[in-house]
Amino acid sequence: MIENDSTLQQCMVFISRFVPWQQLRSVKWKNEKPPPKQAYIPTEIEHIANVLTHAVGVLPSIAATLKLWERSHCNAQKLSAIVYGATLVFLFGISTSFHCVFYSIRKGVLKDFLHRCDRAMIYIFIAGSYFPWLTIQHLPDEGWSCSMKWIVWILAILGIIYQQVFHERYKMLETVFYLVMGIFPALPIVTEHYGFDGMIQLKIGGILYVIGIVFFKSDGSIPCAHAIWHVFVILAASVHYFAILHNLYPLKLPLENVEF
Repeated sequence: MIENDSTLQQCMVFISRFVPWQQLRSVKWKNEKPPPKQAYIPTEIEHIANVLTHAVGVLPSIAATLKLWERSHCNAQKLSAIVYGATLVFLFGISTSFHCVFYSIRKGVLKDFLHRCDRAMIYIFIAGSYFPWLTIQHLPDEGWSCSMKWIVWILAILGIIYQQVFHERYKMLETVFYLVMGIFPALPIVTEHYGFDGMIQLKIGGILYVIGIVFFKSDGSIPCAHAIWHVFVILAASVHYFAILHNLYPLKLPLENVEF
């Protein structure tokens, strides 16, 4: 027991030589939670974390889009690669731009404009993520699932209108809209076409998004909560992307009988 304690102390001494504990203790990891209907102001370390955690997704999302285009063999695949790829690139690009401006300017017209774009991109990205499945995947001709290709974009437009009119006023309701937008279109697909390839990955990605929302709503309660939300977005988007790549853009042969 004494020998184990001695070994542990030696390890702690060794680690302390490389980890600046004093500097880390002096870092302000979060600010106080804001009053209702007021925006949270991140600390400097949170600003930096917010920028970096989505900046790392910009170049990979461009490469991912090019990979989908490279594997496209029909018009449905090409259109899906453009639409889905564009929403992927713009999601990370606009988010990074907003957080860069927010960090450097804090207030102003540009920051406000990019914040609105950042929030609107959430709706567009959700619709774009469904697009390949609703365009390439064979779905029943009858039922709700065949109509979701258009309904999902109508929901996105309605969500953006609401978000622009009531920007930052009813935050919890806006979060509920994100959840409805993300989950509702999947229900008829799952119930009417259960078991298609990629279903498990779609569910895993959806679970990651839902867990991430907990951090999305935890600014001021959890240090770097928004950056953690960004990490969950990257993880969930990656799971969904590889599900699309492997199931809708196969390497060996083009999909047969794809109607477009």
